[in-house]
Amino acid sequence: MKFYILLGPPGAGKGTQAALMVKELGFIHVSTGDVLRKEIAKGSELGLQAKRLIDNGEFVPDNVVEAIIEKRIDTFPQAEGFIFDGFPRTVSQAEDLDKMLAGKGMSVTSTICITLDDKFIFERIAHRAHIEGRADDAKTETIQTRIDTYHTKTEPLINYYKGKGLYHEVDGSGTIKEIFSKIEKLIQGK
Repeated sequence: MKFYILLGPPGAGKGTQAALMVKELGFIHVSTGDVLRKEIAKGSELGLQAKRLIDNGEFVPDNVVEAIIEKRIDTFPQAEGFIFDGFPRTVSQAEDLDKMLAGKGMSVTSTICITLDDKFIFERIAHRAHIEGRADDAKTETIQTRIDTYHTKTEPLINYYKGKGLYHEVDGSGTIKEIFSKIEKLIQGK
């Protein structure tokens, strides 16, 4: 079983590329936000715990997110592979993921980072907010905070995965099809 981690700043197109990986390569998409919403909707014990925290304005702790992700992996034992989008977000989560997978005799296959200059990130998020009516992405300060948070909290994963020889970059400034073609070549080892 293969496990790919999709990294990149907000607005880089991770969700779009993950959807193509599901459609074209048969992978299971594991988006932290989607998984949490599904568990909450099902009323599972983990979902109810996450809902209580979210309703109180608190973050869902790593151990809850990780338990939900492990449950998702266990649900699809015959999957071709998984693409993680939005997890891990920190080195601590990456270490926990490594331990979880090692306990199953598995490991991360590769990390693919969609790179994009901050100027383009800002423009994409602002454009998306306008097109999709996303008020949460409409404010300049909010966009900048999301970019800054990515640089401080998530970018350290780059060195973590480089150190393991599992890091690859894809330029995110092309068309959706061009970017997917680069990702597909990485996955197929070309």
